[in-house]
Amino acid sequence: MTDWPKHKQKPNVLTKFGDRREDPYYWLRARDSKPVLDFLRAENAYTDRKLRATQSLQKKLYLEFKGRIKENDSSAPYRLGEYFYYTRYEKGREYPIYCRRKAREEIILDVNRLAKNHKYFDVATVSVSFDQNWLLFAADTVGRRFYTIHFKNLLTGEVLRENIPSTTGNAVWLNDSKTVLFGKQNPKTLRFDRIHQYKIGTQKKSELVYFERDEKFFVYVSKALTKREVFIHSESSTTSEWRSANAFDAHPRFKTFLKRKANHEYTLFDGGAEYFVLSNDQAKNFRLFRVDKNKCERRHWHEIIPHRGDVLIEDVLVLKDWIVLEERKNGLPRLSYFSRKVLAKSRQKPRRRSIQFPDPTYTVELGANAEYAADEFRYDYESLNRPETVYSFNFKTMRSAVLKVTEVPTFNQRKYVSRRLWATSHDGAKVPISLVYRKDRVKSSGKGTKGKNPLFVYGYGSYGLNCDPYFRRTALSLLDRGFIFAIAHIRGGSEMGRHWYESGKLQKKKNTFLDFIAATQFLLRNGWGKPGHVYAMGGSAGGLLMGAIANMRPDLYNGIVAAVPFVDALTTMLDDTLPLTTNEYEEWGNPNRRGDYKYIKSYSPYDNVRRQAYPHILITTGYHDSQVQYWEPAKWLAKLRDHTTRPERLLLLKTEMSAGHSGVTGRFESLKDIALDYAFVLYLEKLSRR
Repeated sequence: MTDWPKHKQKPNVLTKFGDRREDPYYWLRARDSKPVLDFLRAENAYTDRKLRATQSLQKKLYLEFKGRIKENDSSAPYRLGEYFYYTRYEKGREYPIYCRRKAREEIILDVNRLAKNHKYFDVATVSVSFDQNWLLFAADTVGRRFYTIHFKNLLTGEVLRENIPSTTGNAVWLNDSKTVLFGKQNPKTLRFDRIHQYKIGTQKKSELVYFERDEKFFVYVSKALTKREVFIHSESSTTSEWRSANAFDAHPRFKTFLKRKANHEYTLFDGGAEYFVLSNDQAKNFRLFRVDKNKCERRHWHEIIPHRGDVLIEDVLVLKDWIVLEERKNGLPRLSYFSRKVLAKSRQKPRRRSIQFPDPTYTVELGANAEYAADEFRYDYESLNRPETVYSFNFKTMRSAVLKVTEVPTFNQRKYVSRRLWATSHDGAKVPISLVYRKDRVKSSGKGTKGKNPLFVYGYGSYGLNCDPYFRRTALSLLDRGFIFAIAHIRGGSEMGRHWYESGKLQKKKNTFLDFIAATQFLLRNGWGKPGHVYAMGGSAGGLLMGAIANMRPDLYNGIVAAVPFVDALTTMLDDTLPLTTNEYEEWGNPNRRGDYKYIKSYSPYDNVRRQAYPHILITTGYHDSQVQYWEPAKWLAKLRDHTTRPERLLLLKTEMSAGHSGVTGRFESLKDIALDYAFVLYLEKLSRR
């Protein structure tokens, strides 16, 4: 007999292309209804009861996590005009305090005060006006990612009563320091589909500036580093289009730079008298162009960085005299730079220099760079066993200087080792793996270990997003208990270049799951883990990954943590009234086409649950999640229980009733969610050793 909550089934058949799918838990979509709330509350109570034995462990883990945070801390200040801006934290307080300094410190926004009476509080944008006398900030108090834009007079300290509700949180100032451009979303589908303009102090309604009609596209607004131009850019998964206007114009007239063309992605950078364009036109891994602003037509573009099959250009920093490239080669990020003066003197390709980094696996990215005329730039560097360090690189001396090292109390870097390995997938593809472990907890033997340690494998693999090996201070609690922590850089991300992404999406999506399984098997074969003591974790699209591997190879994993998992892929992609559906056809396919329908159904976790022995699974979600609706993980849980042949194993759902896709807010409060995840894994490991 099982002791889990009993939930009703309601006959419901979904039909497409003559294919019938029974979905007895479709009724869980009735948001705010008593049956749905009863379901979620019952499951929360059941999870709490089944994990009651871990309560002291959860508290211990939480205190360990918290103990690795320097409570009184601040970021490295960056210069903007006459001020230095930074954020800082105070002991015992959850949220950042935004500050600036000229002669003395000035607190411009204390998020702790704003969040005082809210269970959930998230600030998306904090932006100072061109004259630096006004501040706008966008706040969400529910978790549904509808942000209200507020305004503060930095001369008087007054927060205006006027505000702009229900925005995307994306906003920029025009240079009159009175007018803002901001995004709004469709209230049902949540697609970012329009840009509005609003002038403070006029009490007038906002004006529509641009509406994006194509349902595959999201639209955003941004401002050039030069502060001279503002951009409206429309983006789908495979195509982009940019518009520009004078930021000094109180009623900007936007001009299309280059009309959209299917499968052409580009990004526009203001370079004074010229634009720089990062484009994938006949260049899968992108190439960089320059073009005179008076002759922007495609035929006038001049290539300055050619396409390279082994190097992906991910981002560009255009300064007055220098250009910095954020690139990725052989799975690792890198930074290279060159002088713009060379471009002015010659039509030859510029000579680039690169910055060297010390670890075998790491992550590095452009940092807070706010001044166009700077003769230096910032970057952030970290690895699995090295906390984040902020550097400033001087172009004249060609040297990096440390601005700030994130202090992690009780952490001793010399105790931990990071490694980079390669697994061979089902089709011969080489999949990079980053891993870290504590030296005195792992006994090495040749290329691997003696296979005595529990293994924790993390993955994502979607949207071309990289799952980089950044420093995870919470993971130290696993390493200190003998775990080996690994990240599988599977297809669907862009770690190995654009082809890595394209070979893990649409009709090749299964490569993502097979890569993760291959990486797990490789680690076990080489002693980087003990069979029967393997755990996996992923969130959102990484939660779909967890659902897929649970169906495909449940025997490989003793436990799985699936956070806000996108597991009902087929039903969701068939419903164009839901958020993030039509614009994601280019990622998953359009199931209104027979071939796409059949392929998505072949891996969609909810549709492929079958009678077999599932591992222990902890599923977490947020009731207000706008990215993955709460009913997907709820339905999945119910169906798993209906089909598992090992009902004694834990199949648990935890719903945060006051949060969305990113979980609860606050630097300390959010640690409790991670403590639950890790306590679940450690509890299973303890049980497996009996």
